[in-house]
Amino acid sequence: MDSNRQEVDVLVLGAGVSGLMAARALQQAGRRVGVVDKGRGVGGRLATRRIGDATFDHGAPCFSTGEASDGLRSVWHHLAGSVTEWGSEDVDGAGRRPCWRGVPTMSAVAKRLADGLEVHTEVQIASLGLDAGRWVATAVSGRVFVAETVVATPPVPQTLALLEAGGFVLADGHRTRLAAIGYDRCLTVMAVLENPSLVPPPGSLSPVAGPIERITDNRLKGISAVPAVTLHATPGFSLEHWDLDRLESGRILLEAATPWLGSAVRTWQIHGWRYGRPRAPLACRHLLAHASPALVVAGDAFGGPGVDAAAGSGAAAAAAILSGR
Repeated sequence: MDSNRQEVDVLVLGAGVSGLMAARALQQAGRRVGVVDKGRGVGGRLATRRIGDATFDHGAPCFSTGEASDGLRSVWHHLAGSVTEWGSEDVDGAGRRPCWRGVPTMSAVAKRLADGLEVHTEVQIASLGLDAGRWVATAVSGRVFVAETVVATPPVPQTLALLEAGGFVLADGHRTRLAAIGYDRCLTVMAVLENPSLVPPPGSLSPVAGPIERITDNRLKGISAVPAVTLHATPGFSLEHWDLDRLESGRILLEAATPWLGSAVRTWQIHGWRYGRPRAPLACRHLLAHASPALVVAGDAFGGPGVDAAAGSGAAAAAAILSGR
């Protein structure tokens, strides 16, 4: 047997919440499932970083529950002990709903979902195409994954690039719909403070103006042992400053946050999310981009942005595969 070649029933590209949700449902239904992700760990934008004694959720700060969160409710029992309520937020102007965070961090939710799955991290797929009626995903390293079905959950532009590299041409209608999906970028500053911030409990606020979309106090949130804040920049600021000096951009964001910091900054880092949030996501929960063999495209660009949408999309993709639709 070629150790560089692996065959599965379903190959899931991406170990974010959407991919993990799909993989869990498919594995529980008896399918042989493999998950691959180019990152060092699972979670995607369910991301956590540590700077000394400080801990930051620097991707998605939380998720909400409500009528649209069937994806997360479907595995709520599995997440028991990995989530806790954390304030509330406005959801698309439809009123306030409870927010939940991971325990101890947002990345813990992804790790819990990945438990028991066959996940291959630090595997960068270079191409995805068809060969002899099956999908073949080839990694940069030369490793090959062969599957009857593929669930693609990376940001849509990355999925389209993989198909192009694999010589697979989508039907015009599908390609047009997918190519129209754009993403907002997000510059994120993680700052360790000398003293507690002035952010009020439960630890999150959204300034009404300026370059900052959201400020999160990670100590008030309950994840950091020392004062530490996460600053998520607005899409406009992030796009304008994306190709500029990151340190200068970070200093601008810290200056804008001064009224809420109330403390000197001990140290800080900045991170850029190229695919921070989809613009005008599709109303459908997933897209069957090719029927046989099945290629299902899913993720937070389907059904609305956010962790809830991504989870629901993954669950819907798995249900579609299992039902043969």
